[in-house]
Amino acid sequence: MTEGTQAQNTPAPIYGSAVTKVEPFGVDHIPDNERHGKPSSQFFVWFAAGLNFPIILLGFSAAWFGMSFSAAVTAIVIGAALGSLLMAVMSRMGVRLGVPQQIQARGPLGFFGNFLPVAYINVFAGVGWAAVTVILGGKAFAELTHLPYWLCALALTAVELVVSIYGYNMINYLQRVLTYVLTPLFLLITVVAIARGGSLFHANPHADGYIGSTGGWVTFGGWFLSFLVAWAPFASDYSRYLPDTPEVVTRTAWYTGLGNFVTICWLGIVGVVVGGSATSSDSITALHELAGPFAVPALLAVGLSALAQNFLNVYGGAISVQTLRIPVARSQAVTGICLLAYAISLWGESGTEAKFKVFLNLTAYFIAPFAAVLLLDFYLGGRSDPSRIAELYDRRRVLDWGFVAWAGGVAASVPFWQSSFYTGPFSKAYPGAGDLSMFVAAGAGVILYLLTYRFKPLWVRGSSAETPDPSADKAAAVTS
Repeated sequence: MTEGTQAQNTPAPIYGSAVTKVEPFGVDHIPDNERHGKPSSQFFVWFAAGLNFPIILLGFSAAWFGMSFSAAVTAIVIGAALGSLLMAVMSRMGVRLGVPQQIQARGPLGFFGNFLPVAYINVFAGVGWAAVTVILGGKAFAELTHLPYWLCALALTAVELVVSIYGYNMINYLQRVLTYVLTPLFLLITVVAIARGGSLFHANPHADGYIGSTGGWVTFGGWFLSFLVAWAPFASDYSRYLPDTPEVVTRTAWYTGLGNFVTICWLGIVGVVVGGSATSSDSITALHELAGPFAVPALLAVGLSALAQNFLNVYGGAISVQTLRIPVARSQAVTGICLLAYAISLWGESGTEAKFKVFLNLTAYFIAPFAAVLLLDFYLGGRSDPSRIAELYDRRRVLDWGFVAWAGGVAASVPFWQSSFYTGPFSKAYPGAGDLSMFVAAGAGVILYLLTYRFKPLWVRGSSAETPDPSADKAAAVTS
């Protein structure tokens, strides 16, 4: 068959690269004729998502931990590097398989074994993250416009809802636009904040939060790693439409990693430099202190950055709802998530920063073994083979050993938890060790996976003669 004949036999795309067309796909596999876009799109998706003020707030904690400036910077760089590497590899998986990350997890965990981690990691935590982001953006716009907070939060939510319903192409387009808009605004925040209160500092064993040089370094760097670990279950969602060629796969990984690494390091180090001059933990008050006469563009940056984050939170959350086989269209899932996030944002308007750190910790404890199992399954379990995509939609594969590895990883980490929500017995007895929970969870998950991945699935039902249908989720994948 000639190349021209092959082109004639390839069906025309029904979605393609159209920005103003509602995405017709949900959690089903993206066919070759719908693959489009450039790997560089992943840089803009994740660079824009990383431009947010909470990362600067995390940097404030270096002085509270009594860390030296050099120790704080190395912790941020190493945490960001590890998290960016994870995101790069998981984004690469999306190009190869053409399905969302949550669907990929059906491979090692089983079709229904995947329900529990997705329900917590991507639905519950996704709604929570969306609410925290709405709070920050709503506060910024309320301060900027002098309108009521509830109205500003509602306007933000409405924009997120519309864009998330349009889906993949619209989100990729707007993330590029927001990168160009937000970058100069955050550069302004950086220059003004450092000029008004930037300083370098030495280690201080008498600091209020000092838990030892090692423990502080581990916990502090772990926060920046956790921020990227929290994105890991969504990495493939924004790369699965890219053409599956070796060059695209490689370049996608590089662009994804770079987009994440630059923003986390940049804003985290800014937070370290100016942390000693900020007297408030409230995000908007701290922003006023740092920006001074330039508070207006700074508030605009925080408000707009809420959109860059929540486009991903809401869209990824809707995919998660459909992964759970809840019989709703993607537009309905998006609407439900936006309404829940908005309601929670009205309830949780105060104490945002404390809630942010709780979500940061708890999501990382659950996601770290989830990501570890997915990576091992992709590289050791043979999941990188596109011919096995049909298995991801096979409902006969009820439960597999990957679920045991994930659950065992989470359980092993509980004694090490270090959060205002719950502190485990190890952390109480040895606070100077820092927060090791995420690393213990991932390590235990790896060990359990390696011990079990060659076993037969835990639970398979039905006749082996049945042929799994790759479009089994089509009913849940429609958008309208």
